[in-house]
Amino acid sequence: MNTVGQKQKRFLSIHEYLSMELLQKQGIKILRGDVSKTGPEAYAVAKNLGMEDMVIKAQVLAGERGKGTFNSDLKGGIRTISPQMFAEKMPGHKLVTKQTGAAEKVCNSVYICEHQYVRREHQYVRREHYFAVLMDCKSQGLVMVTSSQGGVDIESVAAENPEAILQLPIDINKGADHGAVRDLAERMGFTSKCVDQATHTMIKLYELFTRRVPPWSRSTPWPSLPNMDAKINFDDNAEFRQKEVHSLWDAMHEDPREVAAVKYSLNYIGLDGSISCLVSGAGLAMSTMDIIKLHRGEPANFLDVGGGATAEQVTEAFKIITPDPRGITAAASTLQLQTPLVVRLQGTEMDEAKKLIAESGLRIITSDDPGDAASKSVKLTKMVNMAREAKINVSFELPI
Repeated sequence: MNTVGQKQKRFLSIHEYLSMELLQKQGIKILRGDVSKTGPEAYAVAKNLGMEDMVIKAQVLAGERGKGTFNSDLKGGIRTISPQMFAEKMPGHKLVTKQTGAAEKVCNSVYICEHQYVRREHQYVRREHYFAVLMDCKSQGLVMVTSSQGGVDIESVAAENPEAILQLPIDINKGADHGAVRDLAERMGFTSKCVDQATHTMIKLYELFTRRVPPWSRSTPWPSLPNMDAKINFDDNAEFRQKEVHSLWDAMHEDPREVAAVKYSLNYIGLDGSISCLVSGAGLAMSTMDIIKLHRGEPANFLDVGGGATAEQVTEAFKIITPDPRGITAAASTLQLQTPLVVRLQGTEMDEAKKLIAESGLRIITSDDPGDAASKSVKLTKMVNMAREAKINVSFELPI
């Protein structure tokens, strides 16, 4: 539990193997498989599965794993050749994908499962279907989104071939209508051998609620529709009634600054700029970033401490946003803050706060106007950067 209040995770994403377990509990067919955290464990899992064809999948919270690259020089976070060949090159190594950008995600575990496909005319063929249940503003409810063109590049499908994306709005008061869902399955191209199971699976997935699940493999000779992959996300608002699911959160795959913010009920998002923003209120935080941009500065983060922040929360907020941190007068004096600090105060007991800062003797620049505060922040940042490049010390007490 938190030391300061209820933990806040804006958006929970869990690993594929955990998503698969949730699907299985819902009565949805999944592939046979198991998770392992080391090379030897992966060998044991592959041996226990006792199958000729298997897939090994890196468990990182990022898309396009199959096209990623490990720092072990292994290409691809999903391999369909013998898992034993790659078991030592995935666990403990870092994976970079298109979605992670320059950042690396540590692979702490791998998921090994059966590789299922269809042999047709002497060739191995696999058909994939995409299915998701999403919140839809237009219909003011849930909508089933499907495609017969798979889920690996579903965004490209939507952009280049929008007619391949099918939608079925769901009345949340009535639930999923069996006939309407069956019609959707038929429009997706499922044959009579598969349409009943497809309908059953889609209804089960709907009942699992507000989750995203790409893609299925459809085997034409056999009426079998196992889920080949799964990505399930949860909104924070569900935490109070889904504590078991939220306990699956893997903090090691999150920005450590965001993890620290969660612990102290702070809302933090890292950005690419050089001016850190610590603000009481999300709306004010957005306005502050806009004003900084207006003065040709770049925000380094969004950090909302909320209207009722305690001294401990402010202290921890400074730890997150500065290299040598802590919070306004107490934090600045305790840690001898070396980063230029501009404070704009407004609201209840504003004069008392200004007096405290003035009497503290600390190097804190105050301003009544947000535009003036932003302008000073931008100028100070330029001064500090120039000084660092010249390898000289600079005082941010200089008049600006």
